[in-house]
Amino acid sequence: MNVTEAVTSRRSVRAFTDQPVELATIRRVMDNARWAASGCNFQPWEATVLTGQPLADLQAKITTTPPQAAEYDWTAPGTEDAYKQRLNGVSKGMFGAMNIARDDGEGRMKAMMRNATSFDAPAVMFVYFPRLMKEPQWSDTGMWLQTVALLLREEGLDSCFQEYMALYANIIRDHLGLDHERYMLFCGMAIGYRDPDAPLNTYDRERVALDDQVAFLGWE
Repeated sequence: MNVTEAVTSRRSVRAFTDQPVELATIRRVMDNARWAASGCNFQPWEATVLTGQPLADLQAKITTTPPQAAEYDWTAPGTEDAYKQRLNGVSKGMFGAMNIARDDGEGRMKAMMRNATSFDAPAVMFVYFPRLMKEPQWSDTGMWLQTVALLLREEGLDSCFQEYMALYANIIRDHLGLDHERYMLFCGMAIGYRDPDAPLNTYDRERVALDDQVAFLGWE
């Protein structure tokens, strides 16, 4: 698989098979991801990858505890119409794939709660960094996460980024033995093999047209 294939075939997978993720495979991915770009070489990202009983034990805590206020806001862009329309587009695709009507509040909430078990992925990575890290280091962590996602595709694996896990930061920090005052819990990342027949993994995705986002100057 070349880089273009990895980029264009990557998507947020929300239905996984029960095929386990081998430790050697995930170690290889994480070892190669260390070479992601990092301003000032700070390499701010830290993570723990769970599977098996440790993951099941954490998910049991998450599913029996009400969500808390997240430590950061990922919804702010939705206050502008252009970004709200993009959000509505992906929501329409997801809920449409599950045949959940717009006015079915209970069905939508039940579907969203599948985030709590990371869509039954066999492995989940939890990403965190010291609170002293600022916006440039958050950006570096994002580049590292994208690098991980593309390397997973190279291995035939898939993923789903989960900012949702920030709603359970305290529970996750306790489970991983992290210092609450030192560490910001950034996100989760579901990891596994996609179910190719699941409608949630096959609905059409929307992307903004290139010329609406990028300008090219200096070419004749």
